[in-house]
Amino acid sequence: MALNRGGIAGGAGRVHPGDPSAKTPQQLEEEQNKRKERIQKGLADDGKKEVIQPPKNDFVPVEYDPQYILMVNELKKYFPIKGGMVSKTVGYVRAVDGITFNLKRGTTMGLVGESGCGKTTAGRTILRLTGEKTGGQVLFNGKEVYDLTAKEMRSMRTKMQIIFQDPFSSLSPRLPVGEIIGESVREHNLVSKAEYNDYIDEIMDKCGLQSFHKERYPHEFSGGQRQRICIARALALNPEFVVCDEPVSALDVSIQAQIINLLKELQEQYNLTYLFISHDLSVVEHISDTVGVMYLGNLVEYGETKDIFANPLHPYTKALFSAIPIPDPTVRMNRIVLEGSIPSPANPPSGCKFHTRCANCMERCKTEAPVQKEIEPGHYVVCHLYDNEGK
Repeated sequence: MALNRGGIAGGAGRVHPGDPSAKTPQQLEEEQNKRKERIQKGLADDGKKEVIQPPKNDFVPVEYDPQYILMVNELKKYFPIKGGMVSKTVGYVRAVDGITFNLKRGTTMGLVGESGCGKTTAGRTILRLTGEKTGGQVLFNGKEVYDLTAKEMRSMRTKMQIIFQDPFSSLSPRLPVGEIIGESVREHNLVSKAEYNDYIDEIMDKCGLQSFHKERYPHEFSGGQRQRICIARALALNPEFVVCDEPVSALDVSIQAQIINLLKELQEQYNLTYLFISHDLSVVEHISDTVGVMYLGNLVEYGETKDIFANPLHPYTKALFSAIPIPDPTVRMNRIVLEGSIPSPANPPSGCKFHTRCANCMERCKTEAPVQKEIEPGHYVVCHLYDNEGK
């Protein structure tokens, strides 16, 4: 192939008038404009294939009830899946897919479920830590969290806090404990400079830490002590609501009991409200007033702790609770073993998401998604088995 003076192959980047397959710049521009119009209308380049559209935010808003500090209504959080050379959205991971519950002041709600069911994402989405929500409503003290401005949200941060799962990775290794706990206090100007040190000492003392610990770094503490630091950091801002994201899962049993008792003491002292995320059903039963069971982004059962544990209704809840070990060798456990693994939240089954693993699956379960029904006062379940019961 001949090269021109610039060393470029002849014809490269050029339009030859005699070539019938060549397109003029005007024709290329027209094709590009048509392609943009098709994408806006939801059609692919062939004019037939439908492009993945953003999920719809359709829900019925709820009115604020002062007895609840937190009201969550049809909350959704989807994460886009990118693909192709231009990173086009080809689907969504439905991490949280329409959960609804209310949380009274000074109480604890336990949130349980398999790994990957969306518990942590739900907690982070409530606190507005995962970007914008996909849909639904989050009312904290009557205010929609996602309607707040940056200035209003900064003020709201002092009322909503989180205790992370891993006490080591959530603490900065470069800062001493006193600075870790006091950084947010100083940032929000909660106390004067003269009262700052005494305030930090008081918070640490209430969480079982000594004042001389302020000069030490996180790696110098045990796992239980590091979790106490995380609790002290959250309580330093004097919050009303705390998301406890598996705060004892990385600790041994004896230390777990200490942390759980500490959380209960602090709740009684400060009238705190907890959303307690955990895999340990025994701990949830001990600390929670209400319990929500999640499966693949949905809340399948919700109610008072005593009702949920005494009379589980949903087949998934029954299977989950059958795995609780009983410390009595003479008692025979009736374990319900679920077949298969949890489906992908990027491609959930049609109808009821649990029908692929449910022993009570009916034909309508495969095509029709069940709705939440109140079977007993305050006891809600999402299952076709109870369509003729409750309201």
